[in-house]
Amino acid sequence: MAARIPKTQIPRTQDDAWLGAMRRIRDDRDQEAFAELFRHFAPRVKGMLMKSGSDPATAEECAQEVMATVWNKAAMFDPSRASLAAWIYAIARNRRIDMARRAARPDPEELPWGPEAEPDQADALAFQQESRALAAAVKRLPEKQRALVERAYFSEMTHGEIADLTGLPLGTIKSRIRLALDRLRREITRP
Repeated sequence: MAARIPKTQIPRTQDDAWLGAMRRIRDDRDQEAFAELFRHFAPRVKGMLMKSGSDPATAEECAQEVMATVWNKAAMFDPSRASLAAWIYAIARNRRIDMARRAARPDPEELPWGPEAEPDQADALAFQQESRALAAAVKRLPEKQRALVERAYFSEMTHGEIADLTGLPLGTIKSRIRLALDRLRREITRP
């Protein structure tokens, strides 16, 4: 007769099993638990990426990066904020956006080289004045908005990276940045 496992050790649902695997990854760096998650989620992430328009090679590369992020940032997963699947798919979505942005950037070979024409003095003066006005307007933003704008635009962090760093929900970050940009736009265009 097989030994009975106490009910407290039997996962009630597949989600409970994934949460247990995540705990083992976070606490013990359990490679078997990670292999289980990888076998289940990597093909699903790749499929989601392909359905959203990624080619198979890019989807595969992105899925690999997503699962590496799951391994490296396991301690950041909070089951009270989202299910494990939602967390992994959010990472995948953010990684896809990051890859699309990188692909849209010009290669250094495509950038113009050599001396550029000197800007007109009036244009240079106008640019300096606009830069000072923008810097002053950014300083007047509420601290919570200013910190996010600085990370997004001066540190060139993605909204997903900011969410990972701050622990704030992605929607909160997007809302605060949008409000800050609206406020900056009003202040800069004010006569």
